[in-house]
Amino acid sequence: MPELPVPTPADLARDPLPLRGRTALVTGAGRRSGIGHAVARRLAAYGASVHLHHHVPHDAAQPWGADDPEDVAASVREALAAPGARVTHGPADLAGPEAPARLLADAVEALGGRLDILVANHARSGDDGPLDAIDARALDAHWAVDTRSVILLIQAYARHRAALDDEAPPGRVLMMTSGQDHGGGMPEEIAYSLQKGALASATRSLATTLAPLGVTVNTVNPGPVDTGYLTGEAHAHIAALFPAGRWGRPDDPARLLSWLATDEAAWITGQVIDSEGGFRR
Repeated sequence: MPELPVPTPADLARDPLPLRGRTALVTGAGRRSGIGHAVARRLAAYGASVHLHHHVPHDAAQPWGADDPEDVAASVREALAAPGARVTHGPADLAGPEAPARLLADAVEALGGRLDILVANHARSGDDGPLDAIDARALDAHWAVDTRSVILLIQAYARHRAALDDEAPPGRVLMMTSGQDHGGGMPEEIAYSLQKGALASATRSLATTLAPLGVTVNTVNPGPVDTGYLTGEAHAHIAALFPAGRWGRPDDPARLLSWLATDEAAWITGQVIDSEGGFRR
C-alpha cells in the first residue's frame, strides 16, 4: 500500500495573510452595517485587494438609507494588511442583463487584470409578500437581481478564469442564500425566498462546472443578521430565538465566507453551509 502524504510542519503553519496577493469582488457592499462590508474587511485583513460593488439608489429607497461609497471603501482600507493591496469601488444596477459582465470586467480592470474571489452578496430588498399578494412583476424583479445576475456574474467569472495561465491562484465563488429551506420557510417573502432557493439548488451544479478551472463554489446561509432592518419587539423576538440571546452580526458570516476563500478550504465545494448560531425556528 503506498504511503500517504503527510503535511510538513511548513504546510501546517498558518499564514497570517492567507489571501496575500489575491483579488476579490464583493457585491452588495454599499453599507457599513451590511454583510458585504464585513466580508470585504475580512478579506482585506487576510491580505486581499478588494473591489466593492454598490447600488446606492436601491439602499437610498429603503428605510435604512444609503452610505457614501467612499466612506465604505475607507472603512475597508483601514483593514488592509498586505503591502500594495488596495480597495476600489464602483456602481452597478445588476437588474440589467448586461450589467453583471460589465461589473466583472470593471473589477478585473480595477484590480490589475485578475480576479480570484467572487462574493455574490447582493440582493433586492422589499417589493415582496405572501402568495396571495405577489405578482409577476415582483417575481421577475427579484429573479433579475437575486438569481439571474448572480449566474451571469459567475458565467463572466468562469470565462475570465479560463483565459488565465496555469500560474493563477485557485479561484473561489461564494454565494448567499437564506433560511427558505428550514423550519416554516419564508411565507411572507415568496419572491425573495424562491430566488435564494434557486441559488442553493444550483450550488452543486456550478461547483461541478467550475472544478476543472480550479475554482470552488459554496453558498452560505447566514441566518438572521442584524443589519438594521428590524427594530423594537420584532427585533427582541428574533434575538430570543438564538441560544446566545443575540442576533447574528455581519462579521459572523463574514468569518466563514473569508475562510472559505482561503486555501484552508480548498477541499470544500458544492456545499450550502448554515452559519446561524443555532437559530431556532
